[in-house]
Amino acid sequence: MKRIALFVLTNLAIVVLLGVVTSVLGVNRFLTPRGLDLGTLLAFALVVGFVGSFFSLLISRPLAKWSTGARVIEQPQNALEAWLLETVRKLTSQAGLQMPQVAIYEGDPNAFATGAFKNSALVAVSTGLLQTMSREEVEAVLGHEVSHIANGDMVTMTLLQGVINTFVIFLSRVIGYVIDRMILRNEDDAPGMGYYVSVLVLDLTLGLLGSIIVAWYSRQREFRADAGSARLLGSGRPMINALTRLGGLESADLPKQISAMGISGAPSGALSLMASHPPIEERIRALQALGA
Repeated sequence: MKRIALFVLTNLAIVVLLGVVTSVLGVNRFLTPRGLDLGTLLAFALVVGFVGSFFSLLISRPLAKWSTGARVIEQPQNALEAWLLETVRKLTSQAGLQMPQVAIYEGDPNAFATGAFKNSALVAVSTGLLQTMSREEVEAVLGHEVSHIANGDMVTMTLLQGVINTFVIFLSRVIGYVIDRMILRNEDDAPGMGYYVSVLVLDLTLGLLGSIIVAWYSRQREFRADAGSARLLGSGRPMINALTRLGGLESADLPKQISAMGISGAPSGALSLMASHPPIEERIRALQALGA
């Protein structure tokens, strides 16, 4: 529930900021005395919708390190760190990728991969994961994260979020204009309060609906990354074992910006529509169906 509240508050802040900035800078020129200029509005929606998504992608690696306190392994300090580097090197070589940064962070069992480009990514694992899983299980988790990188999931999620943002911005302003002019009968040249209130409510409502679509796609990525781990290791059994163990542990919540790239995180009930990960039981069944 906290994540949903945070999502709503974050989007509300973005909407308010967007309204202030567009008014102050005069970039909301799609509002004309003759009505909506749909071409200008679409261009505005595309720019606003994609700029934020791509900016988040470009800063994802440093942001992930900062938000989790992850320490990049430059020179291994012990046998475990040396094994971790060598395992990631082997998996990325099999996947046809360059060696990513490898990091460790303090926390309960979890892991994630992020980065703007396939060959400049970051793979991070928590101390909790390393302490509670066998090396074979950790290798399976690393294979899962490397598969995310190989599949280009970070870029694909960014593009999808940009498209969703564009539709939300475009449709909310079109519908808000219709409500202001045709339902509330505002005949002034400038849009009335009904327009701004409608846009605010629609941005939040359509944004929530859009996030359900993004979350659904994110869950499909997890099945593909699990299957990718099975291919890299030559068997799905290690990934099944890792998921089984993870199901009995208290996994850590990752920062919102990188939660979709973690190894787990699936709320139940109505909140499952917003989950970035499928239930662990479904992931295990999918691996078993592959003949793992």
